[in-house]
Amino acid sequence: MTSNDKPNELAINGGNKVRTTPWPARRLFVEEEKQAVMALFDQAIEKGHAALGYNGPQEEAYCREFAAFLGGGFADGVNSGTTALYVAIRALELPPFSEVIVPPITDAGGAMPVPLMGCIPIPADSMPGFYNVNAEQVEARLTERTSAIVVAHIGGVPVDMDPLLELATARGIPVVEDCAQAHGTLYKGRPVGTLGTLASFSTMFGKHHATGGQGGIVFTCNEEIYWRIRRYADRGKPFGLENVQGNVTASLNFNMDELHAAIGRVQLRKLSDIIRRRRNLVKQIAEGCQQSLQTVRLVREPDECESAFWFLVFHVDTDRISVSKDEFVAALVAEGVPVASGYWEAVQSLAPWWQNKAVFGTTGLPWSSSLYQGDPDQDYPLPNAEANEKCHFRGALHEDWTQQEVADLLAALKKVENAFLK
Repeated sequence: MTSNDKPNELAINGGNKVRTTPWPARRLFVEEEKQAVMALFDQAIEKGHAALGYNGPQEEAYCREFAAFLGGGFADGVNSGTTALYVAIRALELPPFSEVIVPPITDAGGAMPVPLMGCIPIPADSMPGFYNVNAEQVEARLTERTSAIVVAHIGGVPVDMDPLLELATARGIPVVEDCAQAHGTLYKGRPVGTLGTLASFSTMFGKHHATGGQGGIVFTCNEEIYWRIRRYADRGKPFGLENVQGNVTASLNFNMDELHAAIGRVQLRKLSDIIRRRRNLVKQIAEGCQQSLQTVRLVREPDECESAFWFLVFHVDTDRISVSKDEFVAALVAEGVPVASGYWEAVQSLAPWWQNKAVFGTTGLPWSSSLYQGDPDQDYPLPNAEANEKCHFRGALHEDWTQQEVADLLAALKKVENAFLK
């Protein structure tokens, strides 16, 4: 028999694949972005290279428009999402060797800024069933040394912010929202990024909207903090200060430039439609899982919230299938479906840089410093994150999917589930 004679045989065992053609490319940058950049080059050719610099009219407009998208406030463009978080935390001017709660699951850039400014990252656990933290898990890590809390809205799914903000406010602890994966996510009708003390966004090429290859935004509703953001984003220049000459604090050049801001302005005008299309696709996928699958469901946002869905998160009931989650996902991949087994690589407290405390070269600072009053070798278990990893897997998603992609995804899930259902 050939594979064509075995339509129900899993592709991983030699059967026909559900999806035999490539998944559609995301067409994020098109003629509009090109024309915006070409217009800047035309200006540079006519007037000089300064048209491509920073702190110019394109960046001012982009930051103003980004703040308006979030309902008002203050935004500053920087050169990456990592530096956006770095600048946001620096703007809080935290005491050296104080502790900062960080997410259990995040990009390296979502945790590294903390020790780089001489503070101690303390990972909170995930909440059951989600990659995000919640107030209960954060509270378990708070000490008298805690100076800030960083939360990340992973995959575009919002953290349950109200209980967490109540906890932080009662203790006078600022909250930084890492919104790198959550452009346009709504928490009970309010945009994420506007809920905490300040927020960081990534605008690199893979995000919901982008400023080109790299970029980031720091946002706050507090004008005093905004001026500190401006200073730390540009080598301590005296933004917002009167009668001051020269740089007032040591920092680095994290500026966005006019080219990236011009692209971002075009992209920002498309963002609402991008989010709308993603939500429509997710609704169809979630309904399809509910109607036709017994062991797989799509992880959705909390009640009264609307996610922006940077990627899909699926839960599989491993007690009802005859293989491990990893084997289940491998079979899906063989069917031509863009899924990944989990997100364990994003647990930064297990990464070599964290384990070796390799912040300043190969030395152990700041954890091992005698100035740190906590236990530098204390272990912080993540039992919920570990449990989630055993039953969650991720799927790709973007707004240029069609009904065919939705159908193929659901068909592959159904085929693999049928093969492995106990």
